Amino acid sequence: MDPVRRYAIALPGVPGAHAAAHTVIVHLTDQLGPAHEPVYEDATGLFRVQIRGTTAEVLASPAEYGTIHPCLEAVPMP
Repeated sequence: MDPVRRYAIALPGVPGAHAAAHTVIVHLTDQLGPAHEPVYEDATGLFRVQIRGTTAEVLASPAEYGTIHPCLEAVPMP
């Protein structure tokens, strides 16, 4: 079965700031992460995750995203 080629990842806003979540679209790369799962990255290549099921494990994120939870929900995109 072919893997999903892209996902939407919602990054929560700063706790207590009542900021809206920021959505990042990630695309499949030809790399494998530490758990031997496919790696997905955003258009900049700075936000990288590996996805198992509907859980995205953050491998790298730019400083502008601040401290984010290491596991986020991944929503498959058409």
